[in-house]
Amino acid sequence: MKAAKQSYHFKTMPSPVGELTLVASDKGLAAILWENDAPDRVRLGELVENKDHPLLLEAERQLGDYFAGKLQRFTVKLDFTVGTDFQRSVWHALTTIPFGETRSYAQIAEQIGNPTAVRAVGAANGKNPISIIAPCHRVIGSNGKLTGFAGGLEAKALLLGIEGSGHAGKGLGQGELALS
Repeated sequence: MKAAKQSYHFKTMPSPVGELTLVASDKGLAAILWENDAPDRVRLGELVENKDHPLLLEAERQLGDYFAGKLQRFTVKLDFTVGTDFQRSVWHALTTIPFGETRSYAQIAEQIGNPTAVRAVGAANGKNPISIIAPCHRVIGSNGKLTGFAGGLEAKALLLGIEGSGHAGKGLGQGELALS
């Protein structure tokens, strides 16, 4: 007998970086999708709207507090079920970057024990399904400049600004390779 495909619950929320689509599985928050996200960036099963899903309401509350400058650490349960083992190792490494700090792609590659995989780290960062909470916006180029971001460089700068990072706005308009 063939197993049923996983379906996901979703709700949308307004934010300073545009409308976000929050997606939950039965295990935790599975994705935060950008308003103009590429359709194939995060591949999930069927999405069913559920505005009252407790996990989605909690994620929305925590994100609201984050945007208001009242929250520095998310506690909502995450579910990284999509992606390869390598990608998941990168995404888990993202969750260790402290609020207000940044890391380079090379530092993340070192952290996961694969120092030569800088480009692969960049590609995995770009597929991060749980943007903001798994803070791919905190990953910058080795030269200290902002590099691409699924939500756009303006959103990346805004998020870093919320966190008081000295990198907010640095490198905007440089047209650098989109990695995250």
